[in-house]
Amino acid sequence: MYIIVGLGNPGKKYENTRHNAGFDAIDKFADENGIKIDKLKHKALIGEGRIGSEKVILVKPQTYMNLSGESVLSVSQFYKVESENIVVLYDDIDLDIGKLRIRKKGSAGSHNGMKSIIKCLGTEDFPRVRIGISRPPEGWDLADYVLSKVSKEQEKDMLEGIDKAVKTIKEIVSSGLDLAMNKYNG
Repeated sequence: MYIIVGLGNPGKKYENTRHNAGFDAIDKFADENGIKIDKLKHKALIGEGRIGSEKVILVKPQTYMNLSGESVLSVSQFYKVESENIVVLYDDIDLDIGKLRIRKKGSAGSHNGMKSIIKCLGTEDFPRVRIGISRPPEGWDLADYVLSKVSKEQEKDMLEGIDKAVKTIKEIVSSGLDLAMNKYNG
């Protein structure tokens, strides 16, 4: 069993913003695999489904980004899933827009959602799929930038990144993390 977590902020105000790349990837994955994300449990919207013979739990924490770990901890304890089977998708300013970086473990960097998850789980040892959103232009406040919508010029690259993230999740679940990393990193 895998728990697949997409990070973002709930509410219309935050839809399709850079910071909601994780939510967007989870939604697209759910649509492509016929999984409804419609249960409100563990401070999250949750959907359950299968990819081949593997059960997947899709999670969109509703705690707002900075408290995402509360939701992830609750879900992981309820389903009794080890950290190596918890995959987190989130936005990353250190990657060009639409690029992916898949890792088995690592620090939170400057990402508050990841800081919360690492603190609550008590480990950095869980896979993550970072979706590039690029750095803010000169003079932009970081918070304003990540909470802004992608420009028309960058929309195609962002959608390609979301598509690659969806393929990565499927590859992780069906073939394993190492194969997914070899196929989609970069």
